[in-house]
Amino acid sequence: MLLPHDTHPAAYEAQLRAYRQMTPNRRAEIALELSDTVRSIAREGIRQRHPGYTPQDVSRALVRLLYGAEAARRVWPNIDAPVP
Repeated sequence: MLLPHDTHPAAYEAQLRAYRQMTPNRRAEIALELSDTVRSIAREGIRQRHPGYTPQDVSRALVRLLYGAEAARRVWPNIDAPVP
């Protein structure tokens, strides 16, 4: 098992035990919450790096960051997605 470098092994084991005791639905809820949090952090990072971006630019840059420039081009073929 690969252990994380930023967590004490005992804390990591406690976390795994807690996750194992949760229902699958609760684990899925946590995963979705974490995904939303990561997207919010990424969106805020884009805003801070590019204060002139419109909300639409930020959304397009986020798509480019998460899925790549090619995917962004497929979604918006006539618009270059801004750099994240």
